[in-house]
Amino acid sequence: MIQPVSSPQQMSPDVPPPRGTQVLGALAGLITVGLVVGALVLWARFGTTVFFETIVAGLEACF
Repeated sequence: MIQPVSSPQQMSPDVPPPRGTQVLGALAGLITVGLVVGALVLWARFGTTVFFETIVAGLEACF
């Protein structure tokens, strides 16, 4: 005889995530898109060599 994995009392209904979680996810997505767009703008403005030198200089300043 096959036993059920969980009884009906143990199963949780599909509950949507809280609104705060959705807002944080959307905010994280917007920040990510903003960083990517900013990087592309810097690349287009300064070219690859200056872009990488700027990034390396910034990392050196942090560490």
